[in-house]
Amino acid sequence: MAGGVLVTVTGEVDATNADRLEAYLSEVRAPGQNVILDLSGLTFMDSRGLHVLLRLHGAVRTQQARLSLAAVHDWPARLLQITGIWDALDIHPGVEEAIQAAEDEQAHRQRELS
Repeated sequence: MAGGVLVTVTGEVDATNADRLEAYLSEVRAPGQNVILDLSGLTFMDSRGLHVLLRLHGAVRTQQARLSLAAVHDWPARLLQITGIWDALDIHPGVEEAIQAAEDEQAHRQRELS
């Protein structure tokens, strides 16, 4: 993905591996870089996984970039909805839509700078 990084998360994100996911996300993204998380294969997420998303969201926004979630289903979607986080995050039905939204926003920023 031009101008960003796409990370596919599968399986479960919970107390046993949330720290590893957070460390990996810190390694693969550069400051100011948009991040798209493909969660189509994520089957479970607990509060530790939710905290990883929230910290990443805060870090990316601080750097004037965007975190997008794609294809959030089942329990992870329910967790985001019941905690009220769903409306605070940039969530798309699929990866293609998330990429398009990021590219559209980048083009809009470039027009504003011109």
